[in-house]
Amino acid sequence: MSFSKGVNATAATLTRLRTGESYCPFSGMCVTCLDGCPGLCEIGKSSVRGKEVLYPQPFGKTTSASQKDYPVDYSHFNILGTAVGAHGIEADPDRAIFPAVSLETAVGASADLRLNLPIVIAAMGSTNVAANNWDHLAAGAAISGVGIVIGENVCAMDPNAEIKDGRVVHSPNLARRVKDFQEWYNGRGFIAVQANVEDTKLGVQEYAIEKLGVEAVELKWGQGAKDIGGEVKLDSLERALQLKSRGYIVLPDPTDPRVQAAYRAGAFNEFERHSRIGMVEYESFMARVEELRKAGAKYVFLKTGAYRPADLARAVKYASDARLDLLTVDGAGGGTGMSPWRMMNEWGVPTVYLQALLVKYLDKLAARGAYVPPVAIAGGFTLEDHMFKGLAIGAPYVKAIGMARSPLTAAMVGKTVGEAVKSGKVPNEYKKYGESLEQVFIAASELKEKLGAEAFEKLPVGAIGVYTYFERLAQGLRQFMCGARKFALSYITRDDVTALTREAAEITGIRYVMDVDAEEVEEILG
Repeated sequence: MSFSKGVNATAATLTRLRTGESYCPFSGMCVTCLDGCPGLCEIGKSSVRGKEVLYPQPFGKTTSASQKDYPVDYSHFNILGTAVGAHGIEADPDRAIFPAVSLETAVGASADLRLNLPIVIAAMGSTNVAANNWDHLAAGAAISGVGIVIGENVCAMDPNAEIKDGRVVHSPNLARRVKDFQEWYNGRGFIAVQANVEDTKLGVQEYAIEKLGVEAVELKWGQGAKDIGGEVKLDSLERALQLKSRGYIVLPDPTDPRVQAAYRAGAFNEFERHSRIGMVEYESFMARVEELRKAGAKYVFLKTGAYRPADLARAVKYASDARLDLLTVDGAGGGTGMSPWRMMNEWGVPTVYLQALLVKYLDKLAARGAYVPPVAIAGGFTLEDHMFKGLAIGAPYVKAIGMARSPLTAAMVGKTVGEAVKSGKVPNEYKKYGESLEQVFIAASELKEKLGAEAFEKLPVGAIGVYTYFERLAQGLRQFMCGARKFALSYITRDDVTALTREAAEITGIRYVMDVDAEEVEEILG
């Protein structure tokens, strides 16, 4: 059995097989490769378009995530309920109802950065799909009271950024992204600015702190989708030259006269911009944290990716020693705006495995009385059952679930449907609900009352989609928690889930379903 799916043919790279279901399971090739085929598969397309086929397509309009079917994932666990008691509320059927469940959480070394929901929208950087939907996403995060992180490369990708002596002094794009959140901020949640190697050289975080009023910053080691730096495509020679001059790796080299001639002749129509990989080292990491605090950062975060276990141990250790305010751990299998497609599927430690290691490492810190940073776990979470399992398996350390692709989907769909409704062209799928925003979007009336009619009219319409999606997650999570008799997030424990397979139990330490409550059962039965 192959765990890999979509090898050589996938919607991600717009490829397919000539022979349909008749293919070799390991290579992904058609059982019979026909001389005369124009090349529908990934191999065939690569013979014509080369490295262009490394990436999901069409760039700037899609997000993508791994198709790999990992041996153990969150579906290998079930949530346990009980018929007795209640935690966090009086054990009274008239009081212990699911709307009474509190989903408030807090991050920060002093637990003073409060969120209405245990959600952090993980970093969205300079890809077009994020930029084109940012105002909707950021406003949705703000009105929902959750955290959101501005990803890498936004300043340097800003064509109108002003850079003097190698440092950014003005970036309309970054300023707009920050304002898109701040304009709708209601006292809960946060916006943070992330930095990679190039951003750090440009002083992006210092600029955000000093000029834009940002209080939270995030150091980036990596993400779950890939183990290299950020990537985008550029559709003009001018942009390629500009970004090359700003210190990025741009392929092919736009300063080469032969490349320029080939571009103008139509041999290719896109350049690739790549970020550098960072080099983690303890002393320089601690020095950078101190620099940011001296620059005025109130909160300092770290995001790490699906690297090997030793790197996760480094992240845990460094975050503890630096008393960071949030450690986000992103497992393999999650989504991205642009990563090499096969890398997205075939590298890194999948989220369940990574979380199991994370808990072991944090237990070691806790056992010796060291500072344990608040944690967000990310990597493919989309629905309320995923959230409960991520919180439970990571209890008591996981304070929030990191999401990116699904909130962006909510923003994009909300934008598409909302703009259609406003123009009087309600999509057929939603005509049965009515003709107005308040009729089509189930949470729109609630939002209008909450914000006021004037503010509601100014709200980016995709934000309604984000808010409505989060409200669905919130009610679903409350229902699971009520069934487990846990009426606040702090009461969720690892015993609230069970492993359905021996392998899942062995990996995570979560009890196998046939072993759960064994001691209590003996007491009950005598």
